[in-house]
Formats: sequence, C-alpha cells, structure tokens
Amino acid sequence: MRRASASHRRLAAASVILTLGLSGCAAGTGVSVDPDPDKPFVLEGVSNLAEIAQLTGPGAMNDTASVSVAGTDLGSMTNVGDRTFFFFGDTFGERDPESIGGQGGFWRSNVAAWTEDDDPTDGIDFDGWVTDDIGLAEALIEGDHDANGAEGEVTKIPTYGFTIDDAIYVSYMSVRFWGEPGAWDANRSALIVSRDGGESWNPVEGVEWAGDSNFVQVATAEVNEGGEGWIYFWSIPSGRFGSVQLMRVRATEDAVENQSAYSYFAGLDGGVPTWSDDMADAETVVDGTIGELSVMWSTYLERWIMTYSDAGNAYIREGITPWGPWGDPLELVPGGEYEGLYSPYLNPRYVTEEGRRIHFTLSLWGPYNVFWFSADLDRVK
Repeated sequence: MRRASASHRRLAAASVILTLGLSGCAAGTGVSVDPDPDKPFVLEGVSNLAEIAQLTGPGAMNDTASVSVAGTDLGSMTNVGDRTFFFFGDTFGERDPESIGGQGGFWRSNVAAWTEDDDPTDGIDFDGWVTDDIGLAEALIEGDHDANGAEGEVTKIPTYGFTIDDAIYVSYMSVRFWGEPGAWDANRSALIVSRDGGESWNPVEGVEWAGDSNFVQVATAEVNEGGEGWIYFWSIPSGRFGSVQLMRVRATEDAVENQSAYSYFAGLDGGVPTWSDDMADAETVVDGTIGELSVMWSTYLERWIMTYSDAGNAYIREGITPWGPWGDPLELVPGGEYEGLYSPYLNPRYVTEEGRRIHFTLSLWGPYNVFWFSADLDRVK
C-alpha cells in the first residue's frame, strides 16, 4: 500500500506503454498453452484466508466519498502498463448506511478506479478514477435506467477487461430484468473500448452476443499458441446458475472488433481442441452453477485457477488446460462467515509468497461495497 494521490482529479490522458502479461497483449505473449490433459491435479485446498481491507464506501481505506461513491460492487481488474484498473458495477453516491444491497441516489451503472499500487499485502490505494468535469466518478457507458420489468434496459454491468496495444476493452452486459437472488435476464453482452488511457470510452460497434446465450458474463486471459496471441473468454449466461463455455479471438484490434473472428471451443478430437465459428457448437468446459467468475494462470501451481460464487459461497477450481479438465470445487470463502458474498476476482499481478498467496476483490451485498482478501493455495506435497 502507498499513500494515494488525489483521486478527485480527472484521469489524465497519457501515453501508456503496455507491459506484457495476462491482461496486456501483443502477438505471441501470454501463457503458453500446453494441451496435455494428463497432468495431475495439485491443488488440495486453501488456507490462511484473510480479510485485509475495505476498498470502497464509508470506512474504506480509500476516500471514495470524494468521487461520490458510497456503494458499489464487483471490481474486476485489468492491468494496463504499471496501472491496474478496477471496474465496478452499479454505483450510488448517496446511500443510507443502514440500507441493504444496491440502492440509493446518484446512480451510475458502472465506474472505474485505477492504481499503480503493486503491493497487495495491506490493501490497494486508488490513485484516481475515471471522472466527469467536476471530479466525480462517471459511467464508462451509462445504462438506460429503465424500470425493472419494463422490457427495456435497467443497467449496463462491466464483467471483465483486457488490453491490446493501446486499446483497453471492457465487456459488459445489458441487464433487462433483475429477478430472484442470483437470477437476472440480459438483453445482450458487448464491448466498449478506450484508446486514451481510460479517459473516454466508446462502444465497439457490431460485436455482441445475445442475452440468452452462454456468453453474457466473461473472464479473460491472454494465451500464446504457436507464437500467436489469443484472448480467451471463459463465459457464463446471465445470472449465477449457468455452466462455463469457452471462446477465443486473435489478440489484434481488428479481430476483437470483428464478430466473425471469434471461435468457440467445440470439444476434443483425438485429444486436440476443436474450434467452431458457430456459437451453437460450443461445449461446456465446467458444469455447475457458476456466478461472476475469474480465471488466471497460477505460476505457483503451474495450473489455471478459476474463482467464482455459488449458493452464497466462493469457490476455486484448478484447470489443467483452459478447456479442462477442471477439478472439483474447493471452498475459497465461506458464506457463513461473509454473508451475501459474490464476485471473487483475481489478478496475476497481485500474488505474493512466490505465487502461493492470491489476493482478490470480494463484494458483500449487505454493505454493498468491495473488500480485499487473500488466501494461500495449498499444493499437494
């Protein structure tokens, strides 16, 4: 943790040199995919779970009141050079501290903070926000805020981001209806892009997925296959009750902004993954009731790890390849101790103890804010 610089200023447009990593992309960078599925599972559980800090809202380590953020959730992360962006969901500038869940005044469908804090051990200091002309956090792309059940658009929720050269992409879902806990309907999912370091954002025209598809909420990572960079998307439908499917696109701006360039994991042929241009051919890679997922390569385990929420708990799974096999769910955070938890989001930048200790955001529905946790990965000896 460092002393945060004033977050009340407008995010300055700057030339950013992107580092190579899971959230930055250039041809041939990223994790090299080993298609051999016969390696053993090595993750046997987690230990030393710790709540480190509250990141947003009243009493948080960051002064989010100065940008009119009293309540928010999510907080998926994307690395852009030395910066890390945190993308939050429905955000309220005025909120009764005794209230429960997402409600209040000065509603924005999404906001984003950024930081250059590279020490996750005692929390994350935000250095700035994407703000309006008077210094308040503003939506990257605002939702219509139609009434729930009116068959319009209630809000636009960011799910995950990635970078290619100087372009920052964020996937979002257009929510039509909030139903029972964990259930909602979407109009579509789509992308927005910034080419000025995150100061301004625009829709990516012509690239979207239907709201009843399995590609509404995503987690992304960059992989390298045969010297070529790809963006992989582990994807679930709207709500928290769907299974995971997988799609990919070449890690170029032209490909990302061309709907026909995306392909879908369609199963194995003689142990070799096959990909189809037809979304209807997509095969499930993780079966279950998966909510708000996050995926990264663990250098400690030398395996993929996936975190997500399910039935009030947070879980972690180990993957041998991006398409599996994926191991059984292991409890990451118990809902009995953290009621109303959801969206455990990872970042490969925020690991310590030689990769054994992962740090992650976690939302709690009651206070409706984002918290910072850590846990140790326990590897089979």
